[in-house]
Amino acid sequence: MESIAEVVAKQNSLSEMQTVNEQLSADMMLQHISEGNSSANPTYRGRLVATYNAAASGQLSYDTDIHYESIGDPVNEKNIDDGVLAQLMDTCHKELDCQVCYNLMLDPVTTSCGHTLCRKCLVRSLDHSLHCPVCRRMVLLPPSLHSHPSNKTLTSLLEGLCPEIMAARREAAAMEETSAMGEFDTPLFVVTLGFPGCPTFLRVFEPRYKLMLRRAIEGNRTFGIVMYNQTNTSQGELGHSHFMQYGTLLRIENAQNMPDGTSIIETRGVSRFKVVASGTLDGYAVGRVERVEDVPLAEEEAIETQETSLPPAAENDVEGQISRMTTQQLLDLGHSFIQRMQARSAPWLHQGILQAYGGPPDDASVFPYWFASILPINDVAKYQMLQTTSVRQRLKITARWIKLMESQRW
Repeated sequence: MESIAEVVAKQNSLSEMQTVNEQLSADMMLQHISEGNSSANPTYRGRLVATYNAAASGQLSYDTDIHYESIGDPVNEKNIDDGVLAQLMDTCHKELDCQVCYNLMLDPVTTSCGHTLCRKCLVRSLDHSLHCPVCRRMVLLPPSLHSHPSNKTLTSLLEGLCPEIMAARREAAAMEETSAMGEFDTPLFVVTLGFPGCPTFLRVFEPRYKLMLRRAIEGNRTFGIVMYNQTNTSQGELGHSHFMQYGTLLRIENAQNMPDGTSIIETRGVSRFKVVASGTLDGYAVGRVERVEDVPLAEEEAIETQETSLPPAAENDVEGQISRMTTQQLLDLGHSFIQRMQARSAPWLHQGILQAYGGPPDDASVFPYWFASILPINDVAKYQMLQTTSVRQRLKITARWIKLMESQRW
């Protein structure tokens, strides 16, 4: 406001001022405020300055409607107002620049410490530190400012003074967001394994992944999770990628910002995928993925019929015995093992785990993923679950784990 006042003061000091009559609404007419007082007669340079001076002198309430009546050359009056508006716009540009990106503020957000920045600039800054980038005071805000209100006063001022520039800023920002992924369709969090239908809990502290998750929250709330390629083995089309080729698409269910700057993210697995191409965006991996589907039910049944019709396996042939079990028997084997482990108070089946992951599912297609989520074995062994496209084959994997654990226990 001080900068605007300086522009008005400069205009008031100019000589040869062109005047206009102001005619206010019935409840406020300047001509009759101080009748007989010569200082009440309008002698202002243009409509913008006249309106400002009337408000500054207390003659204009906030909700007053103003009507103007020209007493001079309308063209000259318009030129005067255009000149004042140009000065105001130039002045406001300097005052309304974001102190992070140094452009006009786009969707301005004001912090609790009183500083205003572009919404995007503020959240990018908070990805690195929970301190205001201007005064360094602590700023406690959610991981995404999607629901945080904009500064309506500044938004209205920006849209009123420079609508074309603001429209261009919005368009450029939208293009940047949509084109940044390029040919890739899925952001990738390289950290651990996740499984369809099962919860995955993440504690995020790296700025690049905080940025990735914020974008996911503001978008469709999904991202991919893949584990590190610990052995540096070739990953199909990806070659020697630093992450494994198969992963799980997760949907964000809840996000919480912690006082130490980390974020706690609660997710649930949606589906499996295979990464066929990858790249990097702002420090994190992105990929083009293909969904991994199971074989049709008819094929599942054909495999089961073929395997269960084989002659009985030898007593010491564990793999042969597992292959000859029906799909239902494989599922029952898993359920009975869980019951035995609960009876023995296995630490990996304590109440907190069951509250987070639920009890053992009765659905044969879901049980292997649930079992892999809670079983205390290394992720390399669990990874084969993501590659396998048969429910029966995944149940056979769980059966092998069970047989191995039982043999080691005894």
